[in-house]
Amino acid sequence: MTYSISSKNLKISEIEHIVSGGVKLCIGEESEKAIIRCREYLDSKMKDIDHPVYGVTTGFGSLCNITIATDELSRLQHNLVMSHACGTGETVRPEIVRIMLLLKIKSLSYGHSGAQLATIQRLVDMFNNDILPVVYQQGSLGASGDLAPLAHLSLPLIGLGEVIYKGERRQVTELWKELGWEAISLKSKEGLALLNGTQFMAAHAVWALIQADRLSEWADRIGAMSLDAFDGRIEPFLPQTHSVRPHKGQKKTARRFLELLEGSEIIAGEKAQVQDPYSFRCIPQVHGATKDSIEYVRSVIETEINSVTDNPTVFPEEDMIISAGNFHGQPIALPMDLLTLALSELSSISERRIYKLISGQRGLPSFLVAKPGLNSGFMIPQYTAASIVSQSKGLCFPASADSIPSSQGQEDHVSMGANAATKLIRVVDNTERVLAIELLNAAQALQFRRPKRSSPALEAIFEEYRKEVPFVENDCYLSPLIAKSVEFLRK
Repeated sequence: MTYSISSKNLKISEIEHIVSGGVKLCIGEESEKAIIRCREYLDSKMKDIDHPVYGVTTGFGSLCNITIATDELSRLQHNLVMSHACGTGETVRPEIVRIMLLLKIKSLSYGHSGAQLATIQRLVDMFNNDILPVVYQQGSLGASGDLAPLAHLSLPLIGLGEVIYKGERRQVTELWKELGWEAISLKSKEGLALLNGTQFMAAHAVWALIQADRLSEWADRIGAMSLDAFDGRIEPFLPQTHSVRPHKGQKKTARRFLELLEGSEIIAGEKAQVQDPYSFRCIPQVHGATKDSIEYVRSVIETEINSVTDNPTVFPEEDMIISAGNFHGQPIALPMDLLTLALSELSSISERRIYKLISGQRGLPSFLVAKPGLNSGFMIPQYTAASIVSQSKGLCFPASADSIPSSQGQEDHVSMGANAATKLIRVVDNTERVLAIELLNAAQALQFRRPKRSSPALEAIFEEYRKEVPFVENDCYLSPLIAKSVEFLRK
């Protein structure tokens, strides 16, 4: 299957399909014409241009006042890509690099960046052949574009750097020779078009949103199982309460819990307690606020990934080359910080439900084991969840609250959106692990309610889960069971 790059807006749901479903890319006819038109305009402009144009005939950053000779413009762009490849730290996971490639192709395809068709086609070829540049997590301020990580993404175009190909880390020089590919000779402005852009930040946000949808749904399923296993009440999920405080996410969560718990013998039983702790009773409000945050962030990110984010921006029809600030990451740095907080809260309330399940209340044995004392049971998984939640809370400090000037003060306010992006990924992983631990506890607790049955929907999840993770009769090695729980959430 082939996806044609065009001016049509790309949805995050489509990206998930493209990057995980073996879909190939091609440049559509409309985009090809726009790319060629822009490049031809820029080439013709270079012949009679009578004033400096940032990044086209000048140096970069605070070197913008230094004019470069015409015969050195190609070397200028080559040097830009090389000199900016200063990434360090851990490498970006391959699935996010694939999204970066797709988003860079999309942004350059509008015909406002001046990239050659051959340059963009090489990015397409890399995507289609699953040749993924080695990109590092640290190095971007998220303001002049994601300069360092996008330099590493672009190095293979000029025959440099490293890539992952068929599971191996390879030097581009030898791989290109093996494939019969030539390095691209960059034209004026092209290096800047490749490096100025928000694709590092945006790709992380896209991947996180895909995971957020999955984790939000699992939080509801697992929370419903925990509620039933804790012998909780259904009244907080009835529609009357939510009709008088009609936040969309809150209403959606309450409806979902009524669906998940429909037909449960346990939830329909007589209750001794008048009300439940907040971690159960306020699930619609807490899970719902996360849902609303996810939808807001999605709306912002989908605007971003369908935008031109390099600089300067070229407008052939208007005969204009405008140096501005579309590369600045602030519009997505703030939402990514919000998504970090929203997902952290899913894990925070999940850990509190874990704590209640092991607390020896409502007829459940202490630490969810038949013979507590001799057995510690599920005492320590709660410790693990608590330590993970604490780490996530620390990661919730907004990266976008910071700014450190760079380039001799020319770039004096930056978004730090790249840091927002990388810590968001850590919180996604942390939230998944905490939810997996809650599922381990909820399934264990539910089994102590036998012979009573939960709802058909939750019993179906329980039966599938038990194929992977057994009931714990006596103390055992629990770390592998947590790992299996994490894998279960990914199926």
